[in-house]
Amino acid sequence: MPERSPLAPQRFPDLPPLAGVRVGASAAGVRYAGRKDLFLAELDPGATVAGVFTRSLTASAPVLWCRKALKGGRCRAILANSGNANAFTGAEGMRALETSVGALAARIGCVAEEIMVASTGVIGEFLPERKIVDALDATRAALDARNWPDAAAAIMTTDTFPKGSTRTTQVAGNPVTINGIAKGSGMIAPDMATMLAFVFTDAAIPASILQDLVSGANERSFNCITVDSDTSTSDTLLVCASGRVVHPVPKSARDPVLRPFKRALEEVLVDLAQQVVRDGEGARKFITVSVSGAASARAAKRIALSIANSPLVKTAIAGGDANWGRVVMAVGKAGEKAERDKLAISMGGVRIAENGVPIADYDETPVVQHMRGDNILIEVDVGVGRGKATVWTCDLTEGYIRINGSYRS
Repeated sequence: MPERSPLAPQRFPDLPPLAGVRVGASAAGVRYAGRKDLFLAELDPGATVAGVFTRSLTASAPVLWCRKALKGGRCRAILANSGNANAFTGAEGMRALETSVGALAARIGCVAEEIMVASTGVIGEFLPERKIVDALDATRAALDARNWPDAAAAIMTTDTFPKGSTRTTQVAGNPVTINGIAKGSGMIAPDMATMLAFVFTDAAIPASILQDLVSGANERSFNCITVDSDTSTSDTLLVCASGRVVHPVPKSARDPVLRPFKRALEEVLVDLAQQVVRDGEGARKFITVSVSGAASARAAKRIALSIANSPLVKTAIAGGDANWGRVVMAVGKAGEKAERDKLAISMGGVRIAENGVPIADYDETPVVQHMRGDNILIEVDVGVGRGKATVWTCDLTEGYIRINGSYRS
């Protein structure tokens, strides 16, 4: 395993049991030796599901399967393996997936379309589905309402720590809980979600309403992160509601009874998304980029991502160099309206430039001190409107090259 990220949380959070949800993991030997690499979540009958997936035109077999299965709105299980993406594997990849799904459905006693599948790892290698099928009984034997740490660890690839988050909230005064796990470290520039994220709640929410909630929260969480500007073939976010807490059924995603739940769901997704950035391959600094004064929120986000994805910006931050000229460059290349002579830039809360020129008597000392830390803040106002957005990224270090140069070795 790679060295634990210096930006990692001190420990895995205590995720409480959820009624109607059990999780487990086992070592199937798909690619890795001596570690758990197969994740399974089983849900009680009647659980609903929503999700978003990569828009990559080379999407994996599991993504194609889930897009179709999701239309039913029901989920009895999620099966995920690490070490092999089952992507760019053609008809053979789908056959292997269907074999695994069929074997699990027979054990659970459900239809195949109630099983969601995800894979993460090397692209272009055929999935050894026999290893997965042979490990199903052991994985089911490990199912437990508290087995979240093993579950989160089983989906890791180049991750250096397991990622989990939880919130307790309420629907119409009835306490409900949201638990989530995720994996991701490299190939992170989601065009929908993160590499893999599985979120569960004991609330009772119809699938169509849950889908609206997930799509909106995803746009403000996983779609606001980037590590290296590369979108995976396998990006999958699934959210399941077991329905075991009895409460009034919401009428729509805008139903007032869902406001606390909606806020808590977004908090879980933002927490997981930021943990993915904190585990960026080779990362040593967590970076927040906030853009205001744009023509629209969409324009602000595009400008913020232009800054966050710039190798020159990211390497300057890695080296502790307060080179704000690179931020100017990244704003200019974003392709969105920006008023050069109204542009303002701050780093670490220190105003560096405004009205298109450097601040008179600008003292770089506090900015340099800020750049030596591990939490970096860049703020830009482009001076054309009221649109604003915040995205999160990490620095670009030699470690990223080392990890990805030996990924298949």
